[in-house]
Amino acid sequence: MHEEFIIEDIKPVVNAFDTKLMASGTPGLAREFIWRGQKVTVTDTLRTWKTTGPCRHGSGDQYVRRHWFEVKTAGHGTMKIYFNKGTLGRKKEMGWRIYSLVNDHS
Repeated sequence: MHEEFIIEDIKPVVNAFDTKLMASGTPGLAREFIWRGQKVTVTDTLRTWKTTGPCRHGSGDQYVRRHWFEVKTAGHGTMKIYFNKGTLGRKKEMGWRIYSLVNDHS
């Protein structure tokens, strides 16, 4: 199976979030989102992880930059998606993106 790298914005469908994750401080993964004008339904979460980066003000602290999710979808294959937290002064970077896609049916 071939992994296609995409890196495009996706838009979560309102009222389709996993609120259990949100209660723990993790962005709630939407069970549905819009990508390229189509609704994509998440059927299973295969794994999650975080990437961190250093404080941009030199304190030496590490901060979570992205929350990653590898998910199975109904009809679109397996996707790696992430929530980019953005930081002070970089709020325009904040949001959900699809990183890659593996078409499970090819």
